[in-house]
Amino acid sequence: MTHRHKLILLPPNRVWRTYPGGRTLDTLAGVAAPADSHFSEDWIASTTRAVNRGREHLVEGISAVRIGLDPAPHDLAALIARDPEYFLGAAHVRKYGAEPQLLVKFLDSGTRLHFQVHPTREFARRVLGAPSGKTEAYYVLGTREAGAEASGYIYVGFQRPPTPAQLRAWILTQDIAAIEACFDPIPVRPGDAFIIPGGTPHALGAGVFMVEIQEPSDLVIRFEFERAGYVLPEAARFMGRDVDFALSVFNFAPLDAAALAARVRCTPRRIRDLGAESWQEELIGPAQTDCFRVVRTRLAGPVVKDETSAAIAIVTSGAVTAVVGGESHRLDTYEKCLFPAGLGPVQLTPAGGAAELLECFPPA
Repeated sequence: MTHRHKLILLPPNRVWRTYPGGRTLDTLAGVAAPADSHFSEDWIASTTRAVNRGREHLVEGISAVRIGLDPAPHDLAALIARDPEYFLGAAHVRKYGAEPQLLVKFLDSGTRLHFQVHPTREFARRVLGAPSGKTEAYYVLGTREAGAEASGYIYVGFQRPPTPAQLRAWILTQDIAAIEACFDPIPVRPGDAFIIPGGTPHALGAGVFMVEIQEPSDLVIRFEFERAGYVLPEAARFMGRDVDFALSVFNFAPLDAAALAARVRCTPRRIRDLGAESWQEELIGPAQTDCFRVVRTRLAGPVVKDETSAAIAIVTSGAVTAVVGGESHRLDTYEKCLFPAGLGPVQLTPAGGAAELLECFPPA
């Protein structure tokens, strides 16, 4: 069956992580008794392999997808390798080759995640010989607290930076109270968007369900070694290196309230009127990063989408009917699909009221 001019549908692709979570993902999958486990993430349209110490013999992270109405699974990385210009666009392939340069995930935290930091792209290329660092962004879908004012939280950047010597001592002694005192919790609510540049220390709080958009790597320094009873193997803490290497990844510049508002929290910017009270907003664009772009679309009536760039699309509110190539697909809340760059026109119609679509684009 040809993949051309077909919607690429994205079934769940659960991936093992060091922290527990995923109860919300179980609920979405219709599991009879939803529970947190170490399968706390769903990697969406992924061609990136997950790095899990002790599980190297398992191929985790690469998405199996469905082509249009065909129920058979297909390896997404293999599909793109066979037809990169159709999936990614000729300009993208000229610049980046057959790599999407994007990784998108559902992340559902059952506990606060480890304090961690990721390398910048420049550091990854210069020091690690890797093509990508791990600048990432968050789009909050929900929290586990009840009530209209419910919120979770994240930690981003040092509001009260330690010296490298202080942080080194706290890491070696695992003085988590001292490390945590360097941060202020940032409340998050559904619809919030944040950018976390490489080099920025951070941690996601418990009970947050979100979309994570990032450079396509699994490079991480975890400077907290134990969470929820799981102790990280030594090789999984500092990417197989020592604490002094880990410290070289950090940006120690303070992020006060003004800097957080200006450089971390992303304010929506209306970029396109689609008619019939429908529009697009840019959440993350060139002002925040050149690693990816994130757009939110409100659909109040039928809209024809015809892009020339690949996009990973997630229904974040309501339901959407997508018609392409003579096939009709209903996408309910939190279902997702891939629009290849060469797909052609797609008619999107909200089913039973307004709907919202989150679209994640590779770098320009």
